[in-house]
Amino acid sequence: MTISYLEQELAARPRIIVALTMEEGRLVRTRQFRHPVYVGDPINAVKIFSDKGADELVLLDIGGGAFGPEKARQIREIASEAFMPISYGGGIRSIEEVRQLFQLGYEKVVLNTALHEDQRLAREVAAEFGSQAVVASMEVLRTRWHGPRVFYGSAKKKTNHPPRDWARRCEDAGCGELIVNSIDRDGSMKGYDLELLKEVAQAVSIPVIALGGAGSLTHLRQGLAAGASAVAAGSIFVFHGPRRAVLITYPQNLLIHEEPPCTK
Repeated sequence: MTISYLEQELAARPRIIVALTMEEGRLVRTRQFRHPVYVGDPINAVKIFSDKGADELVLLDIGGGAFGPEKARQIREIASEAFMPISYGGGIRSIEEVRQLFQLGYEKVVLNTALHEDQRLAREVAAEFGSQAVVASMEVLRTRWHGPRVFYGSAKKKTNHPPRDWARRCEDAGCGELIVNSIDRDGSMKGYDLELLKEVAQAVSIPVIALGGAGSLTHLRQGLAAGASAVAAGSIFVFHGPRRAVLITYPQNLLIHEEPPCTK
C-alpha cells in the first residue's frame, strides 16, 4: 500500500492537544490554578473542537468531586461528542472507575492525586490496558527557597519532590505519558516554562506533554523545541483578544510543523 506524503506528514507531526478544565459540570479557565472563570458548556465545547478537527482532547475535572453517577452521566455525554482521542482526569481512585471510563469512550486516564496517594492504581491500569492508557499529570510551582517543586490537588498540596525525580517515579509506576503543568504559567498565555520542560524531558524516556502558559503558535513550537513530544493548551483555544472574550478556535493542523523562530 502506498502512503501519501500528506499521510506521512500527519503521522510524523507533533500533537496539539486541547486541555479543558471542568468544575461542577461547567467549563472554566483559571490563572495559576485560582479564580476559575466560566467559559461555557463542556459538551458544546467538545463538539466544536471535534468539528474543527482537534488532534486530541484532555478533560480535567478540577472540582475534586467523587466519581459518582451524575459525573458519569455528564462525561458519557461529553465522550459522545468527541470524534478524536479523548482522555479524562479527576477524582479517579479505582481500577473499576478506569474500566467504566474506557467503556464510556475515553482512551486514556490522567492520574495526579492518585499517584501521590498510592501508585498501585497506575500499575494496575498499565498491566490491564497498557502503559499508553495511563497519563501522569504533574503540577509544578517554582518556590522561593527550594526551586521548582511538585504539587497536587489543584496546586493545594505541596510535596518535596523536584520535578525530575517525580517524573522518574511516574515512569517507574507504569505511566506512558507525562503532562508537565506549570502552576506559575497557568492561564498567563505568556509561554511555557521552557527550562522546566527541558529538565523533565531529559529525565525520562516517556513522552512529555507541555501545559501551562501557551498563548500563540510560537509558544507551541517553543514547547516542542524544549523537548516536549506534544503541546497542550486551554486559554489559547477559548479566549480571543486582550479582553479575553470567549471564542473557541483551533489552529490549522500543519501550522505547528513550521520551524520555530530563531531565539538568541
